[in-house]
Amino acid sequence: MASAQTVPKSNGGLTQKAPQPLEENIFLFVPNLIGYSRVLLAAASLYYMKQHPMTCFILYSFSCLLDALDGYFARSLNQATKFGAVLDMVTDRCTTSCLLCFLASAYPQIAVVGMGLISLDLASHYMHMYASLESGSKSHKLVDQKRSRILNLYYSNNKVLFLFCACNELFFLSVYLLAFPRLRVQWWPWIAAVVTAPLCFAKQVINVIQMVKAAHVLAESDLEARRAQGIVNGGGKKKD
Repeated sequence: MASAQTVPKSNGGLTQKAPQPLEENIFLFVPNLIGYSRVLLAAASLYYMKQHPMTCFILYSFSCLLDALDGYFARSLNQATKFGAVLDMVTDRCTTSCLLCFLASAYPQIAVVGMGLISLDLASHYMHMYASLESGSKSHKLVDQKRSRILNLYYSNNKVLFLFCACNELFFLSVYLLAFPRLRVQWWPWIAAVVTAPLCFAKQVINVIQMVKAAHVLAESDLEARRAQGIVNGGGKKKD
């Protein structure tokens, strides 16, 4: 859409300026509005997490399902943005970390596992994002096969990505529900936990691979920078 303005001429008449395109508001793009909804749903689920497990489960699950919906609208409406990608990743990392924090308190005997999973998740994704920016990639989801076939398949196939992420969250949610005695006697949280456990474990393996590959990308970038500066192993610079 464009708007035209009229301005006075020096002789008293009016002339019309060329139409000026209206500037888009990135914050109001449909995928980003869905992202804000995810944040609100996740926050509500955390509010009910301690005493209302089923309410928390429903709200948290709905927030996770919207993760696939915002990606669909971003592609179909051509509204994929860097802000939206960061909002999506930050929301995922924060919600998963909060859930794992609760699990660490609900299962103190294995709290170190929860803390380890939080650390792996944050470190892996931060290093991967930084490595993607350092290598000049337009998105952290654009991974060349030469770098990693596993990461290329994981990020390039939306169905694979959704399956792994959904099973990862569903496993944690199932373990969360089993922390409540009245739900521990139900059969379906156990079934959900058993079915999703293998893919949740595989997701952690992918996180390790992602972190290692990102470390290699950053190290290669450092080496290239040192070569460009003429720095040698001894700490000095090459002589002409």
